[in-house]
Amino acid sequence: MRGDCAALRDVNLEIAAGEHVCILGPNGCGKSTLIKTITRECYPLAADRCSISILGRERWNIFELRSLLGIVSPDLLASCTTEATGRDVVLSGFFSSTRIFPHHHPEPELLARAEAALERLGIAHLVNRPVAHMSSGEAKRTLIARALVHGPKTLLFDEPSNALDIAAQLQLRETLRELAQSGLGILLVTHHVSEIIPEIERVVLLREGRILADGPKATFLTEETLSNLFQAKVRLGQHDGYFHLY
Repeated sequence: MRGDCAALRDVNLEIAAGEHVCILGPNGCGKSTLIKTITRECYPLAADRCSISILGRERWNIFELRSLLGIVSPDLLASCTTEATGRDVVLSGFFSSTRIFPHHHPEPELLARAEAALERLGIAHLVNRPVAHMSSGEAKRTLIARALVHGPKTLLFDEPSNALDIAAQLQLRETLRELAQSGLGILLVTHHVSEIIPEIERVVLLREGRILADGPKATFLTEETLSNLFQAKVRLGQHDGYFHLY
């Protein structure tokens, strides 16, 4: 709920394991609320015929669920932007925390996996650097390493290019493509059409808490549909598998 208004209404959505999907819509349309519903940070109001099943189950221990998902979001990035080092933030992915606390005792195997995740993202040199002292792009890649470290089935990206410069955005897109091609499920939430990587074939268009359209990218990424979605006259271009609005 946002005040007296429901953030999401009459949403009927099914996403298969391993699928690559983009949730696209303007700011305030309910995209982030949908992600938080999946991660159990938010819960739907009890109502007739209202249910949510994640990975085939309706009831979850929240820490067990999060061990199967890799999450990259602005809220999580803000929580991880402390004096904790790159290694500790990546290790925190094993414990569903945002840093390593005194009661955490990571085994040598977990330390090795954390360093391997940093290496995979090309940021092994950040292992001892506090996240608060990293650039936005470095911090985002550290968060992606954290999302990968425990071997999730699906990655959830909520507005991943926020605060990134052009070079970091391009690097992020290449990383998303590599992850999608590796067989991981990708759920991308964004209001930027240009973030939709070629490997994503399905788009869900969300406006004012309701699904406006759901289906193949080629069918729904049109000037008419996107003008309706964003309530503004837009023109659409396409280059190298990416779509662009102007």
